Amino acid sequence: MNEKLKIGVSHCLLGERVRYDGQHQLDRFIVNTLGQYVEFVPVCPEVECGLPVPREAMRLVGDSAAPRLLTRKTEVDHTQRMQQWANQRVRDLEKKDLCGFIFKGKSPSSGMERVKVYGDDGMVQKIGVGLFARAFMEHFPRIPVEEDGRLHDVGLRENFIIRIFTLKRWREVMQEKKTPGNLVAFHTRHKLLLMSHSPKHYREMGKWVADVKSKPAEQQYDQYEVLLLEALQLKNTIKKHVNVLQHMMGYFKKDLSPDEKRELLEIIGQYKDSLVPLIVPLTLINHYVRKYNQAYLREQIYLHPHPQELKLRNHV
Repeated sequence: MNEKLKIGVSHCLLGERVRYDGQHQLDRFIVNTLGQYVEFVPVCPEVECGLPVPREAMRLVGDSAAPRLLTRKTEVDHTQRMQQWANQRVRDLEKKDLCGFIFKGKSPSSGMERVKVYGDDGMVQKIGVGLFARAFMEHFPRIPVEEDGRLHDVGLRENFIIRIFTLKRWREVMQEKKTPGNLVAFHTRHKLLLMSHSPKHYREMGKWVADVKSKPAEQQYDQYEVLLLEALQLKNTIKKHVNVLQHMMGYFKKDLSPDEKRELLEIIGQYKDSLVPLIVPLTLINHYVRKYNQAYLREQIYLHPHPQELKLRNHV
């Protein structure tokens, strides 16, 4: 990549003391690990809309589809203040070229999902969305988003990081001349990554790209972006990965010795049975890619979709 990708993040997750109680919610994975490879654009809705630190805690009240933002004890209504600020802030963020956003979970301003909403009847339901998070997701429906708590799940973590790095690569292609050739080249490098997330999209996108020359350039790129992000939002599974591993093995059918075939099949089987992490069969396949100079697989993003130092494929 030509430069670090940018992602938005709730400011408190970076260790800044901007929460209602004057504290922070430092997330060490976000700051110390992911921070080596991305540039953060911090946002604190409550402070940026003019509220002090510390401040009275707030909550969502009323209709979950259009809740009000009230202080907990004094019931001061900050809904209009927050919404006006949020609508302007998302327009400002258009200039930042964000490839993702990490929200602070459960927050009445920044929670992405399952935020508590206190009904007028006294009932509490975890079905709300923070006011700023809602404004951001409506304004940027194609930008990948996640919450800090969900990133503790290794599967959701890798899915999010694959999406932000892929979107960055796609944005760089978008800066080049929009030609069918450039689009086909991008798709070819990402074929196996798409297969690992959605075999259905992999097949459908293959047919779509084969007919790409019949479509206007802007339409080509816009429709492809929709399909790309739609496919990658689907989580990969052991079954899907095994399918891709076996598919890659087919590229070596004239190269591998009988012993090498047995070893690779055995390791793929161990991964299928959750005895070894994905990095184990991938390391062996990468070895064979170099050994037998397999040009097609060497260019596949699936083998290196994100920095290896993140260790996202090292978990069983």
